[in-house]
Amino acid sequence: MSLSHGTETLGTGRTMRCYIGLGSNIGDSRAIIAEALKRLDELPGVAVGAVAPLYRTAPVGYVEQDYFINTVAEVSTTLTPRQLLDGLQQIENELGRVRVIRWGPRTVDLDILLYGEQTIDEPDLQVPHPRMGQRAFVMVPLADLNPELVVGGEKAHILARRLAEEQEIHIDK
Repeated sequence: MSLSHGTETLGTGRTMRCYIGLGSNIGDSRAIIAEALKRLDELPGVAVGAVAPLYRTAPVGYVEQDYFINTVAEVSTTLTPRQLLDGLQQIENELGRVRVIRWGPRTVDLDILLYGEQTIDEPDLQVPHPRMGQRAFVMVPLADLNPELVVGGEKAHILARRLAEEQEIHIDK
C-alpha cells in the first residue's frame, strides 16, 4: 500500500525519513488503520510512502485483551519530531483513542519508531522507540520495509526473524 501527498516546508525545512508504527484492537482495526494512514498522509508536511503488510499479533504487557492488527509505514516529513508527535496524537484522538490502561486496548496507536537517525529522550517523546527491538509486531513489518536497517546494533531482518520465533505474529488475511 502506498499513499502520496507532497511534503510542504514546515518545521525543520529538511525532509526526514521516519518510520511510524500503527496498531489497533478495538473496532474494525483494518479500516481504522487505513483511515489513520489516510489522515497521516493528509497532515501538512507529511507524505506516506511504503506501508508494510498488516499483521495479527498477540497483545504485549496487558494480555487480557483482543489481538492487534499492526503495521509500519515509512513517511517523509518536514515536521519536527514534536510536530509529528502532535499530529499523530491528534489523529489518535480523532479516531477515538482513549488512554485508560497502559498497553491496554485501543482504537488506534501511532508511534514514532525512528526519525531519521536522531536520538530524542524527553519524558513524552523517545526516539528510537525504546522497546521496538523487543517487539515482533514492530520489527517484522519494519524489516519488510527496510531489512538492512540497523536497530540496536542488529539488522532489522535478523532481529525480526528471532522475535517472530519467540512471539506470536501472523500475516493478516
